[in-house]
Amino acid sequence: MIITLARIDDRLIHGQVTTVWSKKSKADRIIIVDADVYQDDIRKTLLKQACPPGMKVNIVNVAKAIAVYNNPKYADEKVFYLFTKPSEVLNLVKGGVALNNLNIGGMQFREGKTQVTKSISVDSADVVAFKELDSLGVHLDLQVVESDPHTNFMDKIAEKFKE
Repeated sequence: MIITLARIDDRLIHGQVTTVWSKKSKADRIIIVDADVYQDDIRKTLLKQACPPGMKVNIVNVAKAIAVYNNPKYADEKVFYLFTKPSEVLNLVKGGVALNNLNIGGMQFREGKTQVTKSISVDSADVVAFKELDSLGVHLDLQVVESDPHTNFMDKIAEKFKE
């Protein structure tokens, strides 16, 4: 499997993903890795309908994503991974999926989260997962929209949490 783009964006398939990121990825398929969405038939249907024309979309949990990654049948498939949270990215990487770069695009503010940028809010579990991804060699690239400059997300975490 050829991973052309991996992105955290808790809105999943929306305007920016459909019009910009899917084209930039040059992928054949979007794979959404999210346990909650995987179990929600209505949300799965809506996301599949929002998929850009000409692209396939699959919604899986981490175990299924790892199995597909290791299946030789998909060795030449170009894939754009979408996630809602860093813990699932971390579990994917720990499961043997070779991921060198993670684009961080959007994590909404909710109760219990700390706003790092106007588009990214994290809780302590997110910070732990990002730190571990960083220690495993995954470059964490903060870029909400394509025209934004590339920014090392760990620098933003360090600024916000004054380590």
